[in-house]
Amino acid sequence: MQPSATLAMSARARARKAAGHPVISLSAGEPDFDTPGEIAEAAIQAIRDGFTHYTDNKGTLELREAVCAKLLRDNGLEYSADQIVCSNGAKQSVAQAVSVLCGPGDEVVVPAPYWVSYPEMVRFAGADPVVAPTGVDEEYLLSPEKLEAALSPRTRLLILCSPSNPTGSVYSREQMSELVDVLRRYPDVVVLSDEIYEQIVYDARHVSIATFDGMKERTVTVGGFSKAYAMTGWRLGYLAAEPAIVGAVSKLQSQFTSGPSSISQKAGTAALKMSPEPVREMVSAFRTRRDAMLGALLEIDGLRCPVPDGAFYLFPDVTPYLGARTPDGDLIEDTEDLCVYILEHHDVALVPGHAFGGPTGVRLSYAASMDDLTEAGRRLQRAFASLDRG
Repeated sequence: MQPSATLAMSARARARKAAGHPVISLSAGEPDFDTPGEIAEAAIQAIRDGFTHYTDNKGTLELREAVCAKLLRDNGLEYSADQIVCSNGAKQSVAQAVSVLCGPGDEVVVPAPYWVSYPEMVRFAGADPVVAPTGVDEEYLLSPEKLEAALSPRTRLLILCSPSNPTGSVYSREQMSELVDVLRRYPDVVVLSDEIYEQIVYDARHVSIATFDGMKERTVTVGGFSKAYAMTGWRLGYLAAEPAIVGAVSKLQSQFTSGPSSISQKAGTAALKMSPEPVREMVSAFRTRRDAMLGALLEIDGLRCPVPDGAFYLFPDVTPYLGARTPDGDLIEDTEDLCVYILEHHDVALVPGHAFGGPTGVRLSYAASMDDLTEAGRRLQRAFASLDRG
């Protein structure tokens, strides 16, 4: 199992900043906003009320019912509270679902670029990840043809993330329907739909794959609170699935961690019941930042980057700069060399694309202030201009 490349680059950037360098980190995948006050107040009240003890392993009934109401209202999916498991972040929800669904001899299709943890979770379960590559020309979206090519009699699971980390790509209903048409020919394949970024969309509309005929029974839908509600440190997520899967996940969680923090659960319940306006304001700010950062990148000769319709990432293709040389004559062999050079000589932290299964790209997060993004854009333009492409 490999360590998380995003956490490793963030740690490297923090160390350089602690040494006195003016680093702008665009490597972390978390909003730079504070948790909305209404959510924080609910948590504070929970502490005052003494709501500080163990809860049901699957989460409080209050929170699970709020999740059901949200899924029906926002996603058009009907579940009972018994079909929900709340965990210590969506990351745990994904890992536990993979662990109960897969084992030695199974294959799991993972479209690339992918979130760095998916293949490692698959390997932890003893299964084999099968990477289905996509590229910048496809706007990093899996085609039905590539899905078909990746499936086999050993396939147990397809992991789908829309909006995507690391690319921000969002599947339209038509594109999702084409994937469903392929999956109908493979009835034993389960879909793990990671929808943690579902509320951060711009000119697209989020579509849950479980809404298609026949798919709800074979889909595990994962959501959470970290991204839309700026609650990364609260560690709270959930999954919705059929009773057999929920039972297995609940059993596994009971032996690993038990239920999530009682205080976080009160906060999560408040998040699902509050006005959507704070989330809309945050998404509006992200749109402005996306446009500014994308504009700066597209001024760099040779870079290509689709306009992401969701999340808060850009994943530009840097192919023309692989094989270039730095002013000191060092060879940029891959995206890791490129990111190290940009960090150490231009003080901007990015994440190399090979960690996401996209070896010709780099990921940057625009979850940062406009001042930092403006300065980061200038630094990146200088960094790429300094490289000799021969």
